[in-house]
Amino acid sequence: MPKKILIVDDEIYIRTLLEQTLEELEEDHDIMILSASNGEEGLEIIRKEKPELVFLDIMMPKINGYEVCREITNDDSLKDVTIILLTAKGQEVDRNLGMSAGALVYMTKPFDPDQILDLSKKLLGLK
Repeated sequence: MPKKILIVDDEIYIRTLLEQTLEELEEDHDIMILSASNGEEGLEIIRKEKPELVFLDIMMPKINGYEVCREITNDDSLKDVTIILLTAKGQEVDRNLGMSAGALVYMTKPFDPDQILDLSKKLLGLK
């Protein structure tokens, strides 16, 4: 069964850029890339698909990234889901909120695609 990465962002160009960045993993390592355009849809996919890795924006309609992060953290059946908050919110208070909500990594936009790819490989145990 392939490992899964979920991208949750309300901005289509960010989702597309992340998908293009991660497509190498899809081809070389049999990774399935999933995406959602808001927090509510993202949470539904997380509960159904249980991806190993989630790139999660904070400022989104319906449910924000902090809330999604807390929902995942508080659900024992999702304990293996790793969350990377990827956001334009770069203040220290935002970073602290994200980490206390359960994110493993807090990254700000704009991001370096190579860093995203390297981090994904590391967290998924890929060479």
